[in-house]
Amino acid sequence: MLLGFKTQLPLNNKQRTLAARHAGVARHAYNWGLAICKQAVEAKQKLPTAKVLRTAAANDLHKRLVAEVKKANPWYYEVSKCAPQQALRNLEQALKRWRSGQGRFPRFKRKGVRESFYLESNIRISGNCLKVPIFGWLRCAELLPTVTPKNVVISLRAGRWYISFKYEAPPPQVEKTGDVVGVDLGVNRLATCSNGEMFALRAASANDNPKPYRKAQKRLVRLQRRVSRKQKGSANRKKAVAQLARAHKRVADLRLDNLHKVTSYLAKKYRVVVIEDLQVQNLLKNYRLAGSLAVRVSGTESFCGFYEFRRQLEYKAQLYGCQLVVVDRFYPSSQLCSRCGHRQKMLLHQRVFRCERCGLELDRDLNAALNLVQWYLATCSKAYGPLSRSRGSDACGDPSGGVVGVNSATSHGSQKQEESRDATNTALSQIGVFVSVS
Repeated sequence: MLLGFKTQLPLNNKQRTLAARHAGVARHAYNWGLAICKQAVEAKQKLPTAKVLRTAAANDLHKRLVAEVKKANPWYYEVSKCAPQQALRNLEQALKRWRSGQGRFPRFKRKGVRESFYLESNIRISGNCLKVPIFGWLRCAELLPTVTPKNVVISLRAGRWYISFKYEAPPPQVEKTGDVVGVDLGVNRLATCSNGEMFALRAASANDNPKPYRKAQKRLVRLQRRVSRKQKGSANRKKAVAQLARAHKRVADLRLDNLHKVTSYLAKKYRVVVIEDLQVQNLLKNYRLAGSLAVRVSGTESFCGFYEFRRQLEYKAQLYGCQLVVVDRFYPSSQLCSRCGHRQKMLLHQRVFRCERCGLELDRDLNAALNLVQWYLATCSKAYGPLSRSRGSDACGDPSGGVVGVNSATSHGSQKQEESRDATNTALSQIGVFVSVS
């Protein structure tokens, strides 16, 4: 399986200067190619090649770059040829995504914002050192896997340089201790499982959802105010901007560390994980939720990281032999009673589910997680029996693990689901999931 590895590079002054030159050449080549393509689009002309999806071809742009730009800018010859070549390939991919409707039109890159460049060939690893073209041997912040990567990407984030590469590795053998679990994502708590587990690392208690940005908001406001008071172009302003970038980087690292711990735990422990297909963009339209879900900082950055949570679960499910089942977004998991199946409206401020038919009182997120498990057992599981204990087993028929998306729009409160609820509850009790709470 193809895995990624990323670590910090403690570069010296000479290496930092060389890395900045590579990043500058890559940025210049990208902006030069984008200017040509943008001019052609605005004039309604054909892009400089273009048979596939009628987008600019990186090879044709690179030929023009060598003929027109390199001769006029001799500093192109001070860096590796891989940096501008890969920048034009990235531009080609961005234009393909724009043509196919998967993204917006590419924008010009700015100096100091997400700087990166690409190197390939003659890469060697020894302990915590890595040899790359032009730079030679570089010392890394930690031990590297004993592999031979074909290429690397060196990037700059908040004043620190990082190196990343991909390598082939066999999937790890993990012994599963749990069968099936439903996971409901929320604002108050990051994740609530159907067996009663609640995940909220780095929070005051297990009932709180860690929101690193909200906790660091006062400090970020103070640092931003310092930046605004500095004179533009001054050395003090550059120092203030670097300090603000490090503070934002720490917030992002805390959020990412929390998500990695939770998703790794779920993928390693359970054979089947059932989640909902949440549309975060629609949730942000509700002004009562938008303040807790996301904040506009260079785009949309989620406090809770719902999209990142699902993205990590998808690739970790394949890595650890877990089956990830994604329930249709219109399934009313928060409105159904997990004991009798009665459906009733639930407002956002109601955190406890009180069934009007059977009198069940249960936490709102826990009730939703139980409904996800019951839906899986009633829809995907064969005969509603306990799952097989072989590694990577799947009741839906895919033994290799991965992601299964099921459209449940036609089964909301259906008669078949009501009739099979008793059998489903029996299966839940066999796999250790409680259904009735006094």
